[in-house]
Amino acid sequence: MRLLLTVCAVLGLAFSAGARAPEPVADAVILSDSLPRLLSDYRFFRDDAGWQPNDRVVPYQLNMPLFSDYAEKYRFIYLPPGEQAKAEGDGLLDLPVGSALIKSFGYEIEGKPRLLETRVLLHRADGWLALPYVWNEAQTEARLKVAGARIPVSFTDPSGQQRSISYGVPNKNQCKECHALSGAVTPIGPKARNLTRDGQLEEFARLGLIDAVPAVDYAVPVWGESSAPLNARARGYLDVNCAHCHNINGSASNSGLFLTYEETTPVRLGIKKRPVAAGRGSGTHDFDIAPGDPDDSIMIYRLNSLEPGISMPEVGRTTVHAEGVALLREWIAGME
Repeated sequence: MRLLLTVCAVLGLAFSAGARAPEPVADAVILSDSLPRLLSDYRFFRDDAGWQPNDRVVPYQLNMPLFSDYAEKYRFIYLPPGEQAKAEGDGLLDLPVGSALIKSFGYEIEGKPRLLETRVLLHRADGWLALPYVWNEAQTEARLKVAGARIPVSFTDPSGQQRSISYGVPNKNQCKECHALSGAVTPIGPKARNLTRDGQLEEFARLGLIDAVPAVDYAVPVWGESSAPLNARARGYLDVNCAHCHNINGSASNSGLFLTYEETTPVRLGIKKRPVAAGRGSGTHDFDIAPGDPDDSIMIYRLNSLEPGISMPEVGRTTVHAEGVALLREWIAGME
């Protein structure tokens, strides 16, 4: 599988000494009504360390990843034998029952990648289920942590700054804060518009994971590539980092601020929009986006804050994404 080999090479994934004899992914475990205690129960990986994906567990990358305290993320998609996802237009792939999305989080520590947690989204007969698993010190197993966890970690960010944080693993209910649309848990990452890099959709079709290559009208720019128009980069950043809540069916729908890539109405995007409920979250500012003035925009004020009740997003970060804020400042400063 060319995609598997290519992405594994990019990520530096190697078959570990702890690799086990190949056994298929445990479909019965995915579909059961239980909460498996160990990540290895699913057999998503052939090795104990969670680097070597099993058959039909295919790695993928997003054009624009969600910011999570500068953690590196390793994403995989699994579809049961004989099943395909449906891909239409720019939106989410329609994944069949029995599918799973696997995302591991980690940092490079002392020159080596170290995993902290792996989150799984399981498509069961009654809907999607999100579960977090935390890796042990030996990096040989990840255990279910329904209540979440805090993990101290020190790392170097892309600017070269040394950081020490208390990394937060969300609890089972917190997963719903981002992954709920109209109250139902759903995937948010694998949208066709965010999967166009390196011919991934074409490779998915070749592997039989999707029924056809969708026609993508508005591909999200690849993070870090400055060749795309500023508006497209800023809108893509908001779509990935904010729009899972700030959409008409999301948990922040009552705000009237809708940040999806498809949105075209300026005031719904926050431009000269007053907040529905003024309070600490707005500071002394009048508009979500004050054109030409990022310092007087509620959006920048909240993204720059780490204070509970002000900070946005509300979960998933304990640091300010300096590069993301800089992008949005440039975007707002250029508005008339």
